[in-house]
Amino acid sequence: VSGGEDEIQQLQKALLDYLDENTETDASLVFSRKFYIAQWFRDTTMETEKAIKSQKDEDSSEGAHHAKDVETTGQIMHRAESRKKFLRSIIKTAPSQFSTLKMNSDTVDYEDACLIVRYLASMRPFAQSFDIYLTQ
Repeated sequence: VSGGEDEIQQLQKALLDYLDENTETDASLVFSRKFYIAQWFRDTTMETEKAIKSQKDEDSSEGAHHAKDVETTGQIMHRAESRKKFLRSIIKTAPSQFSTLKMNSDTVDYEDACLIVRYLASMRPFAQSFDIYLTQ
């Protein structure tokens, strides 16, 4: 996986498919599925707010690149809205309908799900800054 936005959404969808598929055997997976969706939605909101705040800070200090900053702020907002739209579509989908939308979910087993969780966790800000904390 190259780490692009589309690939991350595919991994998120595969993980949610796996969780949805196995809720009959383990009821706690319903909570896990809802937790992941809520966490990813919150992460998107926090990343957007942080990016916009940094854009405003740069804008107030430089001023000359205002048109360029506005364009990048628009791109940040567009990317965040597409992520939120993806997550909302998953939330609105009923479990019975979700099984018809599955994409290669039969190829995701427990080991694959663990690997997806580790990869997605490594993309979180804390996991990325852990090496910095360790070095210091």
